[in-house]
Amino acid sequence: MQTTYPLATSTWGDEELQAIKEVMDTGRFTMGPKVFAFEKEFAKKFGATDAVMVNSGSTANLLMLSLLKWKYNLHKKPNANVIVPTVGWSTTYFPVTQNDFLLNFVDVDPNTFNIDVTKIEQAIDGGTVAIMPVNLCGNSCDYDALKDICTKHNLLLIEDNCESMGATYNGKYCGTHGTMGSHSFFFSHHLQTMEGGMICVQNQEDADYLRSLRAHGWCRELPDNSSIFKKTGDFFKDSFTFITPGYSVRPLEMSGAIGSIQINKWEDILEKRIANKEHFFSLFADTDYLTLQKEVGNSSWFSFGCVLKGPLDGKRDELVKQFNLLGVEARPLASGNFLAQPVLEMLPHIAHGNYDAAENIHMNGFWVGNHAVDCREGIAAMRTAFDNVLNG
Repeated sequence: MQTTYPLATSTWGDEELQAIKEVMDTGRFTMGPKVFAFEKEFAKKFGATDAVMVNSGSTANLLMLSLLKWKYNLHKKPNANVIVPTVGWSTTYFPVTQNDFLLNFVDVDPNTFNIDVTKIEQAIDGGTVAIMPVNLCGNSCDYDALKDICTKHNLLLIEDNCESMGATYNGKYCGTHGTMGSHSFFFSHHLQTMEGGMICVQNQEDADYLRSLRAHGWCRELPDNSSIFKKTGDFFKDSFTFITPGYSVRPLEMSGAIGSIQINKWEDILEKRIANKEHFFSLFADTDYLTLQKEVGNSSWFSFGCVLKGPLDGKRDELVKQFNLLGVEARPLASGNFLAQPVLEMLPHIAHGNYDAAENIHMNGFWVGNHAVDCREGIAAMRTAFDNVLNG
């Protein structure tokens, strides 16, 4: 189809292309000084003690859960489980089971689409070790409630913030409310570094451990004063000394260089996304056929999450046909009800109670894109699609 309203658009200009060329001219393409510089810039920008770059938001989640296993040893607790929302992304969930934790599913709030904090405590059991909320579509979770629950039950709080870079709650950036928080720099996300991700952390020891996990488990990127391992000072030996059961999820040096350009565009990117949100909500907020995501804190509006209701309840397929005719790209709202995904039979998990909100999102939910360019033409096409279905 000819696209009128795409899911994603590029935020690159000549500066990003020049940054790539400069890296290519050096002959060093894998992780190096450009990545390390971007890590420092990102941590400073978003209020973290440190930040560790990886090759995707998915591997950021993988390393966070691996840290819970190997550094915190939380997997050794009988029936160790991590509380997660029933609507998220596939690689929110896979790293949990890949690191020997059970998934403990909690329904989402039907208005915010994020984890329903009123249902968390009834899901906590003797094996619960952490809560991993997902800040969906740019929208913050209720971190006052989450922190209170974690304190009361002695649980770690880690954030899947891959969709919500720059969102804030009580003036604090999402991704920095918990022990760790993941970010994604995939093409459709706020910052675009080809592929890439980042973990924000609040203490240096966690950052050192993550840097070892990121690259083969070796110690070579650790500072000389690291508390997790004392290097010999002999580069020959320290180069191939392995101290954690790591992976190879390093980012490209080009991605770090692009990130340093992109982060300087952040305020303009956010301003344009918010302008699109204002127009989108002016057309759809008061309709009787659409539930739009309720903002918590200050959203960074990654995308526009929508759930059909009233006269359009159950008519998503019909609407999507109209979208396709008019060039409006749409997708299901994240994972939908992940309990309904075929892969779940492979994943050890805990389910309890009902998941009515997640199931409604699964059947009636979708999202469309938001960008750092004017989306009014595409949003108008979307409105036409709704009118066509409503008018039959």
